[in-house]
Amino acid sequence: MVSVNILGTGSYVPPKILYNRDLEAMGLDTSDEWIIQRTGIRERRIADPDVATSDLAYEASVRALDRAGINASDLDMIVMATITPDTCCPSGANWLQAKLDAPKAVSFDVTAACSGFIFGLDVAEKYLSSGAAQNILVVAAEVMTRTVNWKDRNTCILWGDGAGAAVLAAEKNGHALLSTHVHTDGARGQHLLMPGGGSKTTPISHESVHEGRHYLNMIEANLSFRVAVRHFIESIKEAAAHNGVSVSDIDWLIPHQANIRMFHSIARSLEISMEKFYVTIHKYGNISSASCAIALDEAVRDGSINDGQLVCLPVFGGGLTWGSAMIRW
Repeated sequence: MVSVNILGTGSYVPPKILYNRDLEAMGLDTSDEWIIQRTGIRERRIADPDVATSDLAYEASVRALDRAGINASDLDMIVMATITPDTCCPSGANWLQAKLDAPKAVSFDVTAACSGFIFGLDVAEKYLSSGAAQNILVVAAEVMTRTVNWKDRNTCILWGDGAGAAVLAAEKNGHALLSTHVHTDGARGQHLLMPGGGSKTTPISHESVHEGRHYLNMIEANLSFRVAVRHFIESIKEAAAHNGVSVSDIDWLIPHQANIRMFHSIARSLEISMEKFYVTIHKYGNISSASCAIALDEAVRDGSINDGQLVCLPVFGGGLTWGSAMIRW
């Protein structure tokens, strides 16, 4: 078997901060205390109007490539996880490929909502382990704040913008990607969806925009919460069992940053300390596919993760999608 390793990570968030109190000032029926208690979010980052998803991805990718010590010209493939690409066609990854000047890299998008980064790692692992590629950039990037209805307090409080990236290679040096697991349940995909803009609905029109078809909708939030917690737990157990370790052997859990209450439920169920969770939701909110990618990079750069530690990245997202990655750092 070819060893697949992470050579470097990178992340980027826009400088503009939207605080909970700013949402109050917008006339939204909410409060700083209500948002914190319900989600754990205190603030989130907002991309400027002229900034596209590929711009955020570029910044994170440059940081990851620098950390990995390779050039964009060395890349064989670019996999971008996103549900907010610059355009439906070409893909967000294609825009990024041009900005990075990576001419030999095959580029394409992966659409798996909040689970996208792990789905991207899974794709990269398959190409690398088969020998079909040597160096792959996996980047997760989102401009989620352009998908929300700013009058809907149940959804607009959740989302932020940003990007995270990782460079993977088929070599022995680096941090070992031990396993990836991905799952979907399309039959329950209607619980979190953006109904407008696709072939199932009429083309974008004044009517469809007026009816809010292009906003991200969360249906049956309480049900989604319970389902997410269950799949988070299943994913962590699956990763541990596959690698012949117990859940207690995992040094760090870096989950998709969905909701702090979910993390507390997971910790109670698995009988592990919350100190094992690396949390960024309080300062960035939910950045969909980019959340755990950004958190991983920050945990590496601030020295939280040490060499030899076992790191698990469990995720859950719309679609429904869920899964995990296990890394020996």
